[in-house]
Amino acid sequence: MYDVIVIGSGPGGYVAAIRLAKLGKSVAVIEKAQTGGTCTNVGCIPTKAMLTASHLYTDIQKKAARFGITVTECEYNLAGIMKHMGKVVAASRKGIQFLFKKNGIDYYEGTAVVQDRETVKIEETGKELQGRNLVLAHGSTPVVFPPFSDVEGIWTSDDVFRMDAIPKELVIVGGGVVGVEFSTFFAALGTKVHLVELLDHILPTEDPDVAKVIRKSLTRQGVDIKEGHKVSAVAKTAEGYVCTIDGKDGSQHEVTADCVLLVVGRRPVIPDDVKQLGIQIGRGVVTNDAMQTSIENIYAVGDIRAQIMLAHVAMAEGIVAAHTIAGQSKHMEYSATPWVIFSSPEIAATGLREREADPEKVEVAKFPLMANGRARTMQERDGFVKILADKATHAVLGMTIVSPNATDMIMEGVLAVRYGLTVDQLVEAIHPHPTLTETVLGALEVAEGMPIHL
Repeated sequence: MYDVIVIGSGPGGYVAAIRLAKLGKSVAVIEKAQTGGTCTNVGCIPTKAMLTASHLYTDIQKKAARFGITVTECEYNLAGIMKHMGKVVAASRKGIQFLFKKNGIDYYEGTAVVQDRETVKIEETGKELQGRNLVLAHGSTPVVFPPFSDVEGIWTSDDVFRMDAIPKELVIVGGGVVGVEFSTFFAALGTKVHLVELLDHILPTEDPDVAKVIRKSLTRQGVDIKEGHKVSAVAKTAEGYVCTIDGKDGSQHEVTADCVLLVVGRRPVIPDDVKQLGIQIGRGVVTNDAMQTSIENIYAVGDIRAQIMLAHVAMAEGIVAAHTIAGQSKHMEYSATPWVIFSSPEIAATGLREREADPEKVEVAKFPLMANGRARTMQERDGFVKILADKATHAVLGMTIVSPNATDMIMEGVLAVRYGLTVDQLVEAIHPHPTLTETVLGALEVAEGMPIHL
């Protein structure tokens, strides 16, 4: 009998398994698809590999001449981009498999079917495994609904990574993180993109000033952004698709495109065998902050919980579950969760957002990217750092960065929010010059009331 059986090898599952092994537990992992789950195969890793290529292509086209570099010919090759993506994905899979082997974890390929709270059968082989504890890490799948589910060939995010040609015209339904990232990629390669968002602005989970910068950037790339609109009908034709788009003002028009990409979110995978266990299920599998379900020896991590569906959150939950199973006290803390978007410029945020803040109690301080010396050397102007601080204690409550490399820079904010650091403490930390991190210092000085570079 294993100490733990982990179902799913995505970020939550594989991290839980490895930590459990390091804590001295015997572990089996069962995976029905590819090692690494959504993130490695049809999410974070392949998307960023493709965006890295498109960002480089854009920079060469738009910046080379400004930097005194003559490029006589610059063309992209989709097959080459997809080959790069495939190599990165394969390396990530092999890396996880190597870590399983290194840590003595038994890896089984096949569909896990939970028989009872200690027994899991592999459907394809009939092999039964016994485990004192189970970790459910089944992941998620793209949301699809009418009229899109009724039309053949509509893309979800999973399908993009199998394409063999760049569409000339594309309708993207959903202006959230994934919709914005794919708009960035396809527009960079010359696709005419129509981005349709039902809510009042793209990136609806972020503040309007963040959305404004990205809207401006995408519009410059030729993206047709329709906010407050929905696709009410889709018809397949010999040439592609005709989408009927309705506005909140009662307007209606049609857009013809080669492809339609639906990216309005993901839903947890909760198969019948899991439901039949009798564990509590709401929007997803319900756990406490130690990742324990309503059955004491069964845990759940990652997207199956349908809470914060991010790879790095799943990893953190996997760590917490592992230590809980090992008898140690460890609990999840979500208040300083970083959110990152690989748009152009990038976006990263943590903690409180301005739209959530009480202006009587919270100070909002902003510093523009254009005032930063390193940004000027990079020919970058669009973006800012925004800091939210408690007026009484000066504790940093939130940070939003819109800038090149924002996804790397946000950790200063994460640590500040997580550990209750104050504006004064961060200002006293010397920031290297010339770097983009000085925009964080600039915003801190604004919050302090003594800006230098404004």
